[in-house]
Parts: sequence; structure tokens; C-alpha cells
Amino acid sequence: MNLEELDDTYLTIQNVSEGLFKDRSSKFFYFAFPVRTEDQIKEKLAELRKTYYDARHHCYAYALGKDADIFRAVDDGEPNHSAGDPILGQIRSNNLTNILIVVVRYFGGTKLGMSGLIQAYKTSAAMAIEENVIVEEKVLETVKIRFQYPSMNEVMKLVKTHELEITDQEMGLDCQMTIEFRKGIETILLDSLEEIEELEILT
Repeated sequence: MNLEELDDTYLTIQNVSEGLFKDRSSKFFYFAFPVRTEDQIKEKLAELRKTYYDARHHCYAYALGKDADIFRAVDDGEPNHSAGDPILGQIRSNNLTNILIVVVRYFGGTKLGMSGLIQAYKTSAAMAIEENVIVEEKVLETVKIRFQYPSMNEVMKLVKTHELEITDQEMGLDCQMTIEFRKGIETILLDSLEEIEELEILT
């Protein structure tokens, strides 16, 4: 099997990026975070609301899951579709997922108008992505197995062949192992494990 051809990868950002974009005296502080869960998103938003408690708007968008099928765009008091959607648009145009982008706005006294707002939030989101690093990640799963010591060589051969990672291992009367693997090889890996004598798949 050619691992390069597996459809179990996605693009996301590597780290946190932040900066400031100004437009006619309004300040747009932008932030991009790599995230995996909605709980992480809530934590990041709470931290920013605490730090920038006096800002008028905390607009954001996020996408989660390999296919970015969990997503949300929030205008937070700005006119409908003037903030969250432009941010989400930048996430989608870069084919990113597992990402949260927040733009905190301080109003400077001059109204930007609908088109001005859209452009400002779009630009802020684009800069948050540009100042980060886009990386390709694999969708990973885990399986826990139990087997007798004579089967160790066969198990380790599978580990090497499929480039698996052993995340936990317990040695007692028998051996228990938790293995992390690419989602794309799940069927072939489980079939191979079931062929090993006296090996039990626990999860």
C-alpha cells in the first residue's frame, strides 16, 4: 500500500499567530489557533474576552474535522455576514481545518460601511494565516491489543511495515499495547492483527 495515496490527511496551521490591522482608526487584533475540539475553542474565546474585555466586537470563525464539516461564523454585533463569513471564507479558501480565527475590533469613530467591514475582516483573517505555517496532518486512530510473548515478532513487524506508533505498553503475564495508526490503513491493519494467533483486539 502506498501511504502517499491515502485520503486521510488535512491541512491546518502549526502554531498560534497574532497581529494588528488598522483601517481608518479602527483596530483589528487578529489571532489564529490550531484547535481540535469545541471545548478548546471556548477556552481560547474566553481568554481573549478576558484580555480584551473593553473591545466592542470579538468576531470569529472556525472549522473542525478532516473535511471541515463542523464550522461556525460569528459576527458578534457587527452587521450580519460582515465579519464571521469573511473570516470563514479565508479558512475555506486555504482548505484549512482544525483552526480558529478571532478578530477583536476596537471602533475608532469612523464607520467603515458594509464593504469596508468585509474587507477589514477578510484582510485580518488572511494575515493571521499568512503569518502562520500551514502543515499537513494525518487523521489518527488508536487500537489496544493483548497478545502472548511468542507473537511479539509478528506484532513488531506490523508496527514497522505500517509505520505505527506504540503509545502505551504493559508487560505482565501477557503483553498489552496501544497503537496509533493512520485512519486510511484501519481495515488492512485490523485484518492483519486478527491473523496473529492468540491476539485479542481490546478496542
